Amino acid sequence: MIEAEVKARVRDPGALRERLRGRAPEEVSTYWDIYYDRPDGSLTSEGRELRLRVIDRSSTRRALLTYKEAAVDSASGSKPEHETKVADPAVIDAVLRALGAVEYVRLTKHCANYRFTAAGRDMLATVVTVPELDGTFVELETVAAEDDVDAALADVRAVLADLGIDQDDLTTEQYTEAVLQARR
Repeated sequence: MIEAEVKARVRDPGALRERLRGRAPEEVSTYWDIYYDRPDGSLTSEGRELRLRVIDRSSTRRALLTYKEAAVDSASGSKPEHETKVADPAVIDAVLRALGAVEYVRLTKHCANYRFTAAGRDMLATVVTVPELDGTFVELETVAAEDDVDAALADVRAVLADLGIDQDDLTTEQYTEAVLQARR
């Protein structure tokens, strides 16, 4: 399956969160992400990602290992994604490093998630701030089969428009690259 996702910069985060609260309950979380690469940087240069994420929400903590293939849609950056729960992130980190993976970048995302149905699809909207970056972002995603990506992305863009996100605010900017740039 492919994560059909569109990301945008948000001009009025308060108004957006209020509109999203009208669609779904808000779940506030902190994501602690470590992105890995091969020593030669080939995963990143090929547009692929290997990420270990720890999610803190209220009194719960869970971890996920995610592999993202290269983008199948250049306008949105949508990628096929493979994800699994991890019982012990420290063990996975040790395994990845033992296999030769190196840490590419580590970052923190403060997120407000909203799960709802629109256009007959399950959607996840995430309002994101990253301490090193200026501004607020919104990511809206749904899962689609390979032959349904274009339609899914059209639905996602329509929902973003309904939420007051302007076409000019859409971006394919990667948090990893932006954080690395901000740290230089």
